[in-house]
Amino acid sequence: MKLRIPKVLAVGAVAAALMATTGCGGILSGGDENASGDSGPIKIAAVIPLSGSSAPTGTYMKNGMQMAIDEINAKGGVLGRQLQFDPEDEACDPTQAAAAANKAVSNGAVVSVGGYCSGATLPTLPIFAKANIPMIIPAANSQELVNQKLPNVFLINGTGAQQSAAAVKFMAKDGVKSVALVDDNTSYSKDIAAQTKKDLEAAGGIKVALATSVTAGESDYSSVVHDITGANPDMVYWTGYYQEGGLIINQLKAAGFKGKIMVADGSVDASLIEIAGGTSAEGVFATMTQTPDTIKGAETWIADYTKKFGSAPGPYSTQSYDAVRLAAEAITKADSTDGDKIIAALAAIDGFELFSGPLKFTPEHTLSSGGFQILVVKDGKFTLHDDLS
Repeated sequence: MKLRIPKVLAVGAVAAALMATTGCGGILSGGDENASGDSGPIKIAAVIPLSGSSAPTGTYMKNGMQMAIDEINAKGGVLGRQLQFDPEDEACDPTQAAAAANKAVSNGAVVSVGGYCSGATLPTLPIFAKANIPMIIPAANSQELVNQKLPNVFLINGTGAQQSAAAVKFMAKDGVKSVALVDDNTSYSKDIAAQTKKDLEAAGGIKVALATSVTAGESDYSSVVHDITGANPDMVYWTGYYQEGGLIINQLKAAGFKGKIMVADGSVDASLIEIAGGTSAEGVFATMTQTPDTIKGAETWIADYTKKFGSAPGPYSTQSYDAVRLAAEAITKADSTDGDKIIAALAAIDGFELFSGPLKFTPEHTLSSGGFQILVVKDGKFTLHDDLS
């Protein structure tokens, strides 16, 4: 989901990662023949944030994946073999992510089911592509991931373009007449803001009163707050992350802003509410794909997760659970652990049930339907406001 680095750095990271896989002896290949052969465990890798500020979400993802692994193994595994889980920490850092991906390849991964921060996921793409390892990405959704046009990459989260479309649809439905678009000057955030501006201008009827950027990591956003209050929009749409988003919301409210506020999926985290202050965050909207508590009929799954891990599931736990299930389904359909055969099986998937509904990929290997919903902070937590899917 997150793309925390500028586009030029992201492209550089991809190039560096590609050089790392081709130098010093050529492309890395699986170090455990049993993992990709016809006996022994089948290794499923996940490059996810297990340290750093995004570690809580990475833990939700890891737990969801482990839950699926355990359930599949309890039923006999895949092709008569057990699945072996290999989570690797990327800390939402491009350099660490590339190292983690190389380690996963060396360990004999057959499929990768990771990807949360888009900026850290991007440099792993050429590494897994050169090793011919299919990638099922459950959370990262920057358009740059799609633009690589790699045949082994499949996204099961809605894309940035789909998120922008959902935002515009909700603004129109809610009667918004003017909006301020604010990003954090990173590629992920800028992409959403730019696409939303484009969609608004194409649709007409809603004025873009302000389109501006801030610098991530600062503590004082009084300058942008001044610009927003001066533009006096009906709504502010913040497309960055919860750390800065919480501060901007807090400072907007302190300045007396009375308009509506909406945030993109990078800010859907309990920390946003804590940073903004419960009263300030109350009523804030969000564009977001499904979370466990917005999925009808997920009560038993939530209870099972809570019993297993001692706490309730959070964002991207269900998508991560489904990524492992989808990997197992593709390996079964391919009747093989060969990368090309698994990729072909994934591309041919039609109707496999995920939490988000029956799966069918577009030619670009993205979801046919974005599945974005509108959440709202109510009584101190994000709850479902409107289902736009």
